[in-house]
Amino acid sequence: MSSIKNHVQLIGNIGQDPTITNLENGKKVARFSLATNEHYKNAKGEKQTETNWHSIIAWGSIAEIIEKFTSKGKEVAISGKLKTRSYTSKDEQTHYITEVVANDILLLGSKPDKA
Repeated sequence: MSSIKNHVQLIGNIGQDPTITNLENGKKVARFSLATNEHYKNAKGEKQTETNWHSIIAWGSIAEIIEKFTSKGKEVAISGKLKTRSYTSKDEQTHYITEVVANDILLLGSKPDKA
């Protein structure tokens, strides 16, 4: 059972082109937001969509895949874990950020047209 502790799986669309950072040690880091949609009917029977946004971070070879094969709007499946970090702003306020650290990515949707 220890393998399912702190495990996240999401399927959604990339919100903006991923930001890729090349670190001094040669590793890459990819950061992007992922939108997941939940569909339901309200009390009047009208179809509703609720969108949730998730911050995703990926390292190394996963970041390289994201850099080469994804862009805004691309549908992907992400598997990873939740990580929370904090920082203190200039006005001495502590802020907390929860991100999904991607361990695996699956590219979904149609293949891009070859030119």
